[in-house]
Amino acid sequence: MVDALPSATPAPGNVHFDRADSAGGPGARDTVNRFYHPVAAGSDLELGIEVIQLGPLTVGHLTFAESATLDVPALDAYHVTLPTSGRVLALRDGHELAATPATALAFRPGDRIRLRHEPNTAELDVRIESWALEAELAGLLGHPVRGPIDLPPVFDLTAGPAHSWSRMVRLLRDELVHETSLIHEPVIAEQFCGSVLSGLLLSVPHRYHEELVAPPAAVITQPIRRVVTAIRDEPEHAFTVGELAAIAGMSVRSLQSGFRRHLGSAPMAYLQEVRLGRAHETLRQGDPARITVADVAHRWGFAHLGRFASAYRHRFGESPSETLRNVT
Repeated sequence: MVDALPSATPAPGNVHFDRADSAGGPGARDTVNRFYHPVAAGSDLELGIEVIQLGPLTVGHLTFAESATLDVPALDAYHVTLPTSGRVLALRDGHELAATPATALAFRPGDRIRLRHEPNTAELDVRIESWALEAELAGLLGHPVRGPIDLPPVFDLTAGPAHSWSRMVRLLRDELVHETSLIHEPVIAEQFCGSVLSGLLLSVPHRYHEELVAPPAAVITQPIRRVVTAIRDEPEHAFTVGELAAIAGMSVRSLQSGFRRHLGSAPMAYLQEVRLGRAHETLRQGDPARITVADVAHRWGFAHLGRFASAYRHRFGESPSETLRNVT
């Protein structure tokens, strides 16, 4: 189960813009490394790049006058490449892919990829932090999800929702050249970021897509959604059911009834599920030489190590220490 995870990435309301000289060289490579992921290039990397970052969302316009090959050993976020001219060839985990302005390439955290750009290629590159996209999906569905999300390796941009989503990304690229753009206003940036994330989830097939687009059996009420948001934002907090009821502005009995009806669990059980998801991700990504199971349990609000270990094994089929030892 994955929910929104702590990250050093700025909040959605924070906007950062950068540009590297089209002559390429270290400036361009440094910008790619800083905003996307460390890359190895087959030769001297020469490209032009403009980048805007809206918290967990990064959109860049990259231009390649000459052919270039980029190797990424393992992605640590979701990445979508939308060529605006030319053709991009990709090797994703041994499978060959190709994209033109009519198609996009999508990659998931953990994918090992090689991108080969033909001369005079330009593209929009969208990076979305994994915790943000998975939390967006969980929020849309009203329940936790398991990541990574299985985005399709290639999808069509010529029609349907994906075409609309690509226009949204292009709109953001167009705003790069305007210093007075409203996109630099934090409230606009946050809303636009959320629209791009939810738009992608609604536009392409994945294992949650059918559930996502189906008419909801019951709409989660705003009070229940406030409690869900509070839990996801700060699951380590020592919430009581009374405090959660106060956040919702309803009685404890009404809160419990609302959670059972909309989420299929009690409020405190939902809180534990979110905490377990955060602990699992922390252990999976942690360094056994630097953290302990006790550190992680206490960080995410588990005061009793024995009960934490039991609930963890029931949820994930292994002990917390096994997850930590198996880190790669």
